[in-house]
Amino acid sequence: MSDFLAAARLEAARLQHDYVGTEHLLLALVQGADPSLQTILGTFSATPEQLRERVEKRCPRGKGAPGEGAEIPLRSGARRALDQARAAAGGLDPSAQQLLGALLTDGRGIVSASLADLGIPVAKIREALGIERPGAGTPPDGDGAPVQRVEPRKPPEKQERAPKAERAPRGERPARTESKPERGERTRGERAERESAERPAVAPTTRPRRGDGPPRIAPVHEPFLTWRKLPLLAIPVSLYMGFAGGFPPLVVFIAACLAVLPLAGYMGEATEHLTARTGPAFGGFLNATFGNAAELIIAIVALRAGLVDLVKASITGSILGNLLLILGLSLVAGSLKTPIIRFNRTAAGMSAGMLALAVTGLVFPTLFHGVSTSANQELIELHLSEAVAVVLAVTYGFSLLFSLKTHSRLFAGEPHPMTGHLWSVPVAIGVLALATVGVALESEVLVHAVQELSTEHAWLSQTFLGLIVIPIIGNAAEHATAIVVARKGKVDLALNIAMGSSTQVALLVAPLLVFIGALIGPNSSGQYMNLVFTPIEVIAVSLSTILTAIVTLDGESHWFEGVQLLALYAMVAIAVFFL
Repeated sequence: MSDFLAAARLEAARLQHDYVGTEHLLLALVQGADPSLQTILGTFSATPEQLRERVEKRCPRGKGAPGEGAEIPLRSGARRALDQARAAAGGLDPSAQQLLGALLTDGRGIVSASLADLGIPVAKIREALGIERPGAGTPPDGDGAPVQRVEPRKPPEKQERAPKAERAPRGERPARTESKPERGERTRGERAERESAERPAVAPTTRPRRGDGPPRIAPVHEPFLTWRKLPLLAIPVSLYMGFAGGFPPLVVFIAACLAVLPLAGYMGEATEHLTARTGPAFGGFLNATFGNAAELIIAIVALRAGLVDLVKASITGSILGNLLLILGLSLVAGSLKTPIIRFNRTAAGMSAGMLALAVTGLVFPTLFHGVSTSANQELIELHLSEAVAVVLAVTYGFSLLFSLKTHSRLFAGEPHPMTGHLWSVPVAIGVLALATVGVALESEVLVHAVQELSTEHAWLSQTFLGLIVIPIIGNAAEHATAIVVARKGKVDLALNIAMGSSTQVALLVAPLLVFIGALIGPNSSGQYMNLVFTPIEVIAVSLSTILTAIVTLDGESHWFEGVQLLALYAMVAIAVFFL
């Protein structure tokens, strides 16, 4: 219950409200991906994001929330809903379904009206949840007196048709029989909800009792074969071509890349479903661990094969791809609806500072490589890289503590849109495990094809493949999500995906690869995995960080700044191609 109230207060602070009402409790359920609410919305072809938009339209931003450290008070309606949910739970912490049922008790509140705006018959939902109809002794919001029950009018007895002489004169029209809106029902949504409550509801065949789980509404099933599942056919084809041999390396490379795309997408989706189940704190750890898992697995397989330069290029390429390509496309997509897009300056400033720190971690080992003339220079550079990696990893841990725990209110933005049925924990873990095994197998095929490609085709270097091609393949699902949510107007979320992924790679993935490389040992040429990068890689990452900071630090942007980021990425790709 304390986590739920904290989430509701965060929603109130985000909307600049100095109170917590039933609308904020509903938004907390939306953010927590409540299965009962998702089942209801999915049945009527609605999404949590649409419900959030309806609620925010009915209660626009306020004049300002209390300062940091001050607790936002509960309104009487919210306090009464929480008390009712506790009573339904027998004095224990109520479940999400019991909280939803308590919020739906008020038939004329913001919660019911927002659902009615989406065409959801609230009366049927209340009946499926086993909730008493509103008005049965429930006091209205802000008033302690109970509502007086009004008996329905009895229909008048049928009368015979009056003869023509007894009809009313032409100038005196009879009173209309249409029911006028009651007092307080000023909006279309409230009238629609009242009319749906007055219609005779079709009783379900099996009426669930309270606490028996979500309402029994038939879920909407997607077709078995979709465009998203079509690339899965490349998995058996690529595995056969890779392990059987005798196929052109370019064909094998393309097939392996197509096979990695859906596997990386399922890894990201399983992580999102686990995050929705575990809460924001542990969810941040899961995103940090599995957000770039496909690329990390490919890099580990490449290290085992001795392709150290390919791994280093993939690290810088992932940073460049997120900062320039994905952020640029997100800004262009977000500007299609509005000329000026605005986002959280605090989150953007923190990401820019973390990326500047990561660039520093890349610069010092590279500078040492250029000025040192020691006899054991390779070993000294490895120890220097390990020390820098420890500092970067510890700093990343503190950044998670700062953004998820101590100053989480500063980073309260839109949650990740979750549509469809929420997976259970065993299903999400099973999908994550199977996708991880699939990516590991495809990485063997991919790395072997890269070795043959760089040998047969001199124009296709390992640096170009690692800097441009492999990062796009490994992060394709995350990149697509950022562009889609930016197109829907969720620019804060798109920036969090793009810049947050770059921070993960620079401060978490790169240190992990240094330690894994130390365990694997040097390659056949005696080269260790360290943080010594080529000058063009260091310069490209430095210029990208500077340009991204210039674009994002003012908290607003437009499509032309996105074009500038894309132009820098194109110039880096051209320069690496001609190396």
